[in-house]
Amino acid sequence: MNRVYNFSAGPSMLPEKVLKECAEQMMNYNGSGMSVMEMSHRSKVYDAIIVETKQRLRDVMNIPENYEILFLQGGAST
Repeated sequence: MNRVYNFSAGPSMLPEKVLKECAEQMMNYNGSGMSVMEMSHRSKVYDAIIVETKQRLRDVMNIPENYEILFLQGGAST
């Protein structure tokens, strides 16, 4: 299969390594027995994802602790 290079303003290509890791985790995320798409946003496993993601954002973007990080749906139209 030939990979398509997507340079549009929307989603772009992901490295094959990332895609393969996602495929492996699709049916059983970190031994939870389900995919992230199936689990409750209130579960301990999902909460760990959010906590780690917020910390990574703080580290990469130098966001101070007195700022809250919100994850909102809606994209540019929100």
